[in-house]
Amino acid sequence: MASINELPENVLLELFSLVPARELIRHCRPVCSLWRDLIDLVSLWKRKCQQEGFISKNWDQPVDDWKVFYFLCSLQKNLIRNPCAEEKYRFWNIEKNGGDKWKVEDIPSAHGTEFPDLRVKKCFVTSYDTCVKSQWVNLKANGYWEELMDTVKPDIMIKDWFAARKDCGCTYHIRVRLLSANKKVLAEFKPAPVAIEQWSKAEWREVSYKFSNYPPRVRFIQFQHGGKDTQFWAGWYGPKITNSSITIGPEVTKKQPCRPRGPFQEKA
Repeated sequence: MASINELPENVLLELFSLVPARELIRHCRPVCSLWRDLIDLVSLWKRKCQQEGFISKNWDQPVDDWKVFYFLCSLQKNLIRNPCAEEKYRFWNIEKNGGDKWKVEDIPSAHGTEFPDLRVKKCFVTSYDTCVKSQWVNLKANGYWEELMDTVKPDIMIKDWFAARKDCGCTYHIRVRLLSANKKVLAEFKPAPVAIEQWSKAEWREVSYKFSNYPPRVRFIQFQHGGKDTQFWAGWYGPKITNSSITIGPEVTKKQPCRPRGPFQEKA
């Protein structure tokens, strides 16, 4: 009886390209040395990246490890849940609820402007005393295994959007921490608070930061932001916040539209 291993290698590669990636690693690779060597080929994982639409056929940027690249792209999503207040405060931990407390508003709200991405319809709004909320991200629960985080250390991109009202000044602040399994802080992004004067433009501003080459043993990410108004007015005159995100891995998807730049645009 003929064996599947008698097929030409290019035919075997074509067959392997149709098998789900995790099945290739868990069940196919251990079968024999021939399958192991073929499944480890750069060409197979580059082909799978093209099939999934992670890269185009004319992709020309260097990639250190196409297998890791594939898995990072397949896992990539926004790790912040309910980033645009569509589910009110679900998944957020309210740490400080000063003044008249956090509120969810439609966009554009009073004395505000449309968000650059018209799909974003809601935002969180702060009050006249400090309002702070946060989320914890468990990396292992989201598919990022320990060896990946300790050896590859894929880039971790943080983004947040905020805006003031035209008629009231405000301050906005953000802090993002990378933590170990026992919650030890391994790296932190904590820029100085941003103060926006009264009667300034109510444009949306983006804050972004990239964690690169961070220490090993990162297992959790804590994302925290908030603010308050500077006039101490009753109601919701502090910064509006929405479209928060944490993404891990290469930025290889569709080009992003031009957006107004915020006061931070840094890299680790």
